[in-house]
Amino acid sequence: MSKTTEFFCRLPKSIDLTQDLDDITPLPKANEECRAALYSSNGKYFAYTQPNDVIILNTESKANVFFKIDLKEVFDIYFSPQGSFLCLWCKPILTDKESGIWNNNLKIFSLKTKSIIIEWSQKNQSGWKPQFTADEKIIAKSFSNNKEIHFYAIGEGDATINVNQPTFKYKVEDSKIPYQSFQISPGLNPSVAIFIPEKNGKPANVLIYNIPNFQQPICSKNFFKAERCQLKWNSLGTALLALASTDHDSTNKSYYGETNLYLLGIAGSYDSRIDLKREGPIHDITWSPSAREFAVSYGYMPSETTFFDSRGNAIHSLPTAPRNTILYSPHARFVLVAGFGNLQGTVDVYDRQNKFSKVVTFEAANTSVCEWSPCGRFILTATTAPRLRVDNGCKIWHASGKLIYLKEYQELYSIGWKPQDITQFPALKQLEPCPPAHESTNEYLAKRALATATAATKPAGAYRPPHARNSAASSSSTSLYQKELLQKGISPVSSTVPIPQPQKNGINPSSGRSRVVPGAAPIEVKESKSAIKNRKKREAKKLSSSTSGSSIASQLDESNSQTSTAPTTPTPSTPVVIEVASVVGGVISLEEKKIRSLLKKLRAIEQLKMKQATGEALEDTQVSKIKKEDDIRKELNALGWNE
Repeated sequence: MSKTTEFFCRLPKSIDLTQDLDDITPLPKANEECRAALYSSNGKYFAYTQPNDVIILNTESKANVFFKIDLKEVFDIYFSPQGSFLCLWCKPILTDKESGIWNNNLKIFSLKTKSIIIEWSQKNQSGWKPQFTADEKIIAKSFSNNKEIHFYAIGEGDATINVNQPTFKYKVEDSKIPYQSFQISPGLNPSVAIFIPEKNGKPANVLIYNIPNFQQPICSKNFFKAERCQLKWNSLGTALLALASTDHDSTNKSYYGETNLYLLGIAGSYDSRIDLKREGPIHDITWSPSAREFAVSYGYMPSETTFFDSRGNAIHSLPTAPRNTILYSPHARFVLVAGFGNLQGTVDVYDRQNKFSKVVTFEAANTSVCEWSPCGRFILTATTAPRLRVDNGCKIWHASGKLIYLKEYQELYSIGWKPQDITQFPALKQLEPCPPAHESTNEYLAKRALATATAATKPAGAYRPPHARNSAASSSSTSLYQKELLQKGISPVSSTVPIPQPQKNGINPSSGRSRVVPGAAPIEVKESKSAIKNRKKREAKKLSSSTSGSSIASQLDESNSQTSTAPTTPTPSTPVVIEVASVVGGVISLEEKKIRSLLKKLRAIEQLKMKQATGEALEDTQVSKIKKEDDIRKELNALGWNE
């Protein structure tokens, strides 16, 4: 595993460099706040910030201090493609309030001469990074509120560059419509792609120019529905993917707005819109390191992942699944397709050279960083802050899906592999067996197996909040819902089986409670004249269906004699009128409505308590509801309800 397990972790106030799973961080270690840490793209240097300086380490063997730049309040850093220059973004300071002059807070430091070769003012941290050509002979920056791009030639001796004297200039045709972004291509023949958004009815435009010939674009594409555009070159700089998007969908079909993908060839021989067969947002686009194909994850969840050749023709689609991330291994042998962010973290690994056959599926929950190792045999996943403040740490998996290393941190802010030249690692003809797992992994797997076994043997039961556990009443029916069932005369075990109870006068059949006003004298139940008349009609109809006319008459006489006597107790099916409460049939009283409303509030409070017990953060209004529980119970007692 040598040369494959070199990586770094950035903590709130320290830096950890690890090689072959051993700490190689030089002394003295960082002991103050570190805002940024980064390897150069060739892996030769490593830089990190401290409040009063920037430390550069030489990591060709073991990390040693290469140089210390005395510069305060550096917030972000960035290496040039070959690691010859370090760009620094410092805190912007207004030096002259009247004239609005700011300090030169963006500086480019040469690691050869160990000096700053150029600097200028850059107030916004968003999009601050200057761009270099692949050979580092030209540097480009935005100018005049994105109306011009200035290009500076870098001399052989890295002499100081005058920022007011650019070597080449690009200027937009319409000064009222500035460009939004630009991207210099990799490769030996550098080009620049420029995106101009739509405005005043004019379509958006992507233009590609050869540097430094800005007279005529070698390729262009016009399209609408483009407020923003992500420009992504392939590794050879021969083709460009343009992902255009809007915040709002004009058809009102999508909450996410609209996204469209366009493919442009550097020679201008083709430009096309990529047709995707499913509606929905585009989650990820990725070029293969071979530059001969690209992959797109798109559509409403579960999404679809489709692979296209360099001309935009679909060559393969994976089964739909909740996935939003695509990562090729450095040799383009394997393809990782995963669902991170708001998805559960399932990772699929496919063998690209074996007809996209699936190698393995494993779970990496709460992943915020995922990278292939430079050798293409291992996968690093990590949970970092500030996205998540819990379970911070890193895991290293073999491409076969087996976990081989794990380390936990109190707070982990960034992590990454040390970049290394792919020529150091032979291409994979066949995946080697997984190396032995580190002892930290064995401890983790044993702990997880024990937790799984404990959960399997533990008897399942209804969730009970902490304050209601280990009490004498815990074995009985204590929930509000069960209490209401008992009040209604229904068994809590089966809500459809009523508990046998003698019928009583003045009992509401729906709730099982007496129709009484709390504190009032017992109510005398009387049958109204209309109720008596209706009862006679029902009884006559019932008797006529089963007896002859003479027997019906005798039974009606008997019924009349009964009604002429003192008021009798009505049967449960007979509609009654209760004086004082004025309740007819199944209509509930105002007091009962109030009791039901209060019980509903109690159920809501109980649910909030359960959320609070599980550690879920509650809003202020929810906390105030919980505080009103005692007042609600007092009001229920006053209305005559008890548990």
